[in-house]
Amino acid sequence: MAQPSNPFEAPARLPADERRRQLIEVAIDVFSKRGFSGTTTREIAAAAGVTEAIIFRHFANKEQLYSAILDYRKQAPGGVEWLAGIQALMERNDDEALVRNLIAKIIHVIRDDSKFERVMLYAALEGNEIAAMYHKQFALPIVDMLRDYIARRQKEGALRACDPSAIIFAMAGMAQQYATHTHMFRYKEIAFSDEEAVETFTRIIMAGIQVEKTK
Repeated sequence: MAQPSNPFEAPARLPADERRRQLIEVAIDVFSKRGFSGTTTREIAAAAGVTEAIIFRHFANKEQLYSAILDYRKQAPGGVEWLAGIQALMERNDDEALVRNLIAKIIHVIRDDSKFERVMLYAALEGNEIAAMYHKQFALPIVDMLRDYIARRQKEGALRACDPSAIIFAMAGMAQQYATHTHMFRYKEIAFSDEEAVETFTRIIMAGIQVEKTK
């Protein structure tokens, strides 16, 4: 019986950009299992079905390959459109839809790209600077935008007065904890779906932050 082929294995000859992409995708898979410190370029090369020389033809060292993961993540489809949608919700002052969208996004990212999330978790635990780079490039701009929006809505009397950062931590914390348990750690005791989680978490957040309108 023929052995199944390596899902990451590519033909012997690939255009440079395709080979580079293949190596990054394989590296994400291997780093997600062993972290940066526990992974060697020889292991990545073996998983990709190439020699180490091929890796060093595209990346000077393991550190450069590791950092290239962030650039690869920037090119992921849908990010620009999602951000535009968030900004549109802010312009309409649609607080509930904004909360729902953010919670759903966090859950979906961890569900659909759990390998990358594991790489970033390993990086943070190992004290690798790529974790700080990821936070600075991806998370902080969104957090700053949300903080400004929440502060404005508080001044307008729509949201309860508290530190805007606490609201952001509450939204992100519930979504991340749920998604990490179900899609990264794959714990089976959670009986509700992602859709139910999004709606439930949204109701909890809105009940806590929304100012009740007086009759």
